[in-house]
Amino acid sequence: MSSAPQPPEPRQPSPRGDSGRPRRPYHHGDLRRAVLAAALDAIAADGPSALSLRDLARRAGVSHAAPAHHFKDRTGLLTAIAAEGFGLLADTLHEAGDLKDAGVRYVRFAREHPAHFQVMFTPELLRSEDLELTTARTLAGDALRGAVSAVQPESLGIDARLAGVAAWSLAHGFATLLLGHNLDGPVGDRDPEEVFRTLAAMLFRTEP
Repeated sequence: MSSAPQPPEPRQPSPRGDSGRPRRPYHHGDLRRAVLAAALDAIAADGPSALSLRDLARRAGVSHAAPAHHFKDRTGLLTAIAAEGFGLLADTLHEAGDLKDAGVRYVRFAREHPAHFQVMFTPELLRSEDLELTTARTLAGDALRGAVSAVQPESLGIDARLAGVAAWSLAHGFATLLLGHNLDGPVGDRDPEEVFRTLAAMLFRTEP
C-alpha cells in the first residue's frame, strides 16, 4: 500500500529578488538617515558637486531608488542637509553665554560639521523656498541676533544690524579660512577656538 503523498517542503525565501538579482541588504530601520549619513561622508571627502544619488545608494547599501524616494532628487537631498545644519547651528547658538561664546560655537560647529557647513552656504545648490530650510535658517539667524543684542550696539553708536553682520562675518570668515587650511600658519598649534576668542575681543565687548 502506497503512502499518502507528502505536502511539499515550504519554499525558503530566495536571497535574490524577483528579477533574479541579489537583494540589497535593508538598512537597519532608518533609510533616510542612512542616505543622509552617506551623503555627508561623500561631501566631506569630495565636496557637494561630486554628489550622486546612485553612488549614495551604493554607499548606504540600499536600492538605487531609495534616495529619490526620500529626497526626490539631488537638490532635495542637499536642501535637507542644509536644513539639518541650520537646525544644529541654531541649537548650539541658543546655548551661547555671550557674543564671543556664540562666535566660538559657530567656529566649533563648522569644525565638527564641515559637510553641513559647505552645503548650508551654497544657495545655488538648494531649494531656497523650502519650508524646513527657511525655518531652520531663521532660527539660526535669530540666535545670532540674540547674542549680538548683548553687546548693546546702540549705546556704542553702532547700527545693530551692521553689528550682526560684522559678528557673522568674523565667525564665518574665520571658520571658512580654518576649514580651507588657510590659517594653518597663523594659528599653528594653538586652539582655534581660543584664537577666535582673542580676535572677537579686539572687535566686540559685552558691556557698554
